[in-house]
Amino acid sequence: MTLPPKVILEPLFREWLQEDIGRGDRATNAITGTTNPEKKAIWVAKQSGIIVGLPFAEHIFNLLGEIQWQPQLQEGSFCEEKQEILHCRAKTNTLLSGERVALNLVMHLSGIATLTHRYVEQISDLPAQLVDTRKTTPGLRVLEKYATQIAGAVNHRFGLDDAAMVKENHIQAAGDIKNAIAQVRYSLPYPLTIEVETTTQAEVEAALETDVDIIMLDNMSFPLMKEMVNLIRESSTPIKTIEASGNITLDNIRDVAFTGVDYISTSAPITQANWLDLSMKL
Repeated sequence: MTLPPKVILEPLFREWLQEDIGRGDRATNAITGTTNPEKKAIWVAKQSGIIVGLPFAEHIFNLLGEIQWQPQLQEGSFCEEKQEILHCRAKTNTLLSGERVALNLVMHLSGIATLTHRYVEQISDLPAQLVDTRKTTPGLRVLEKYATQIAGAVNHRFGLDDAAMVKENHIQAAGDIKNAIAQVRYSLPYPLTIEVETTTQAEVEAALETDVDIIMLDNMSFPLMKEMVNLIRESSTPIKTIEASGNITLDNIRDVAFTGVDYISTSAPITQANWLDLSMKL
């Protein structure tokens, strides 16, 4: 995945540095004084996992001063516990004042990538693909979705303006599925798509009577989901994409994939990921 543009990232990084440094890094400024020599720093993984975010960390440090940056592995690579993942050199205050913000971001994104990879591996031999969701940390969506894609997932829409997803509350507000989709289609710009969330056979059958592009099978039992996949595939409606969602876990994702859906969406790789522990040593 291409790195998000700097025009999006830099304001975030500046805000995070300002939050952490405040009116000055008192300990670092006192120790470095007027000399502020260059130092070499090494980042070490304290547990195994997928490393994501080193290009962002470099950008964070560069906002504080010049830095020589030598990653010891490629973005998205697997690291072992105690493995050196980065060598860098900069003025002491640059390294110490930027350490926490840079490490926090890389640990967070690496944790997401590590868990995403586990989900992807569960279905890697099957046609279905893992998809992320909009359940992201406010302000971090572009970075968290970057981490899932680096680890092998497919990005779902980034925002409400990327596509129209007609969910349960939309259907309730419109009266029924047909009215909801008709109203959305009337106002939707070309070539944006419409996806509808269904939980029962009756809702699937109603969706098949519309010009919806994608049908989501939400929180269905495996037998019902399989039956609905067959119903959709055998219908005369030209719907090519079926997505499954709801209570997806590492234990059941293969069962979901075997129903024949095209995509499996879950927020778990982001919302349930633990940070990957890293440290920096001078």
